[in-house]
Amino acid sequence: MEQQLKRTLGVADAVVVGLGAMVGAGIFAALAPAARAAGGALLAALAVAALVAYCNAHSSARLAARYPTSGGTYVYGRERLGPFWGFLAGWGFVIGKTASCAAMALTVGAYVWPGQQHAVAVAAVVALTAASYGGVRKSARIARWIVSAVLAVLAGVVVVCLGSGAAEAGRLGGGWDGGALGLLQGAGLLFFAFAGYARITTLGEEVRDPERTIPRAVPLALGIALLVYAAVAVAALSVLGAEGLARSTAPLADAVRAAGRPELAPAVRVGAALAALGSLLALVLGVSRTALAMARDGHLPRSLAVVHPRHQVPHHAELAVGAVVAVLAATADLRGAIGFSSFGVLVYYAIANASAWTLDSAVKGRAVAALGLSGCVVLAVTLPLVPAVAGLLVLAFGAVVYRVRHRSGSRI
Repeated sequence: MEQQLKRTLGVADAVVVGLGAMVGAGIFAALAPAARAAGGALLAALAVAALVAYCNAHSSARLAARYPTSGGTYVYGRERLGPFWGFLAGWGFVIGKTASCAAMALTVGAYVWPGQQHAVAVAAVVALTAASYGGVRKSARIARWIVSAVLAVLAGVVVVCLGSGAAEAGRLGGGWDGGALGLLQGAGLLFFAFAGYARITTLGEEVRDPERTIPRAVPLALGIALLVYAAVAVAALSVLGAEGLARSTAPLADAVRAAGRPELAPAVRVGAALAALGSLLALVLGVSRTALAMARDGHLPRSLAVVHPRHQVPHHAELAVGAVVAVLAATADLRGAIGFSSFGVLVYYAIANASAWTLDSAVKGRAVAALGLSGCVVLAVTLPLVPAVAGLLVLAFGAVVYRVRHRSGSRI
C-alpha cells in the first residue's frame, strides 16, 4: 500500500512556507543584476515579473486544488497533458531547484564567512536537511521564525533609506536604457525571486483542506512578497539610483550605507544569510516532495518514495536531495547555479500554465494561463545564452532517457 503524508499545514503555515522561499536571498542579490539589465526600467521589470508570477500562481493554485497531492506540476502535467510532460516538468524542477539549493547555500556562505564560503554552505545544507527530516510542521515553525527576522531587516532597510536625506524621488524613474531586451532580462532575474510559491503546491499532500487552503495561501504569499519587493526596490533606488544599484555587489548593505547608517550593514548581512537559509529550507521541502512523486511512478528510484513512519516525511528523498546539494555546494559556482536554475523554473511553470489551460473553458482561467505560458517562454528565451543552453541540454537528456525507458517498458 502506498504511504501517504499527513495533512498538518493550515493557511498560515502554507503562506509562511511560500514566503520563506520567496522573501529569500533573491531580494538581497537579484536587484543589482536586474538593474544592470533593465537600467532605469527596473520598477517596470519588477512589474513584468510580478505579472508573470501572478499568472503562474493563479494556474498553480487551480491545479493544486484539483490535485491535492505531492509533486506540484509533475502531477499536473502528468494528469492534464500526459506522462511525458509531467516527467519533463518534474525533471526540470528537481534538477533546476537542486541547483537553486546549492545557490542558496553558497549565498549563506558568502555572507557569513566569505573566505570559507563552500564549507559554510555544506554545513548549512546538513543542518537544514536535518531540520526538514524532523517533520513538515517543524520546518514550518523554523520558516516562520526566519521569515519574521528577514521581514524585520527589510522593514528597517526601507525605513532607513526612505527616511534619510539621501533619498530622492527623481532616482526612481529613468529611460529604458537597456531596451526591451534589458527590460525582459531584468524581469527574468527578478522572477527567480518570486518562484517560491510553488513550495505550497508541491506540499499539497500535507495541507489541510487543500481545495480551500491552497487557492488562498498562494496569492496571499505572492501578494505579500510583491509588496515587500516593491518597497525594498523603491527604497534602494531612492538612495543609490539605477546606476549605483547596478554596480553594487551587496545592494541593500550599500543602500543603508548611502543613507548614512553604515553601522546597520552587518545586520543586513545577517538578514541576507537568514533569508538564504529560509529559501534553502523551503527548496529542500519542495524538491524532496517532487522526487517522492516521481519515485512513486518509477521515474526515480522507488526507495525515494518511502515515508518515515514517525515523522511522516519522505526521509529517503530528503537525504538524497541533501547529499546532492551538499556536493554541489562544495564545488559549484554561485552565478552558474542561479542561471542554470532559472531556465528549469520557467519551463516548469510553462507546463503548469499549459496544464491549467485544459482544466475548463472559463475565459478568465484560460486567459491567465495563456498569458503565463507566453510570459514564461519569453523570459526563458531572453535569458543569457550559456545557462539557457545548459538547461536545454539537461532537459533534452532527460527527455531522451524517458523515451528510451518508455519504449523498453522499464522502471527504476
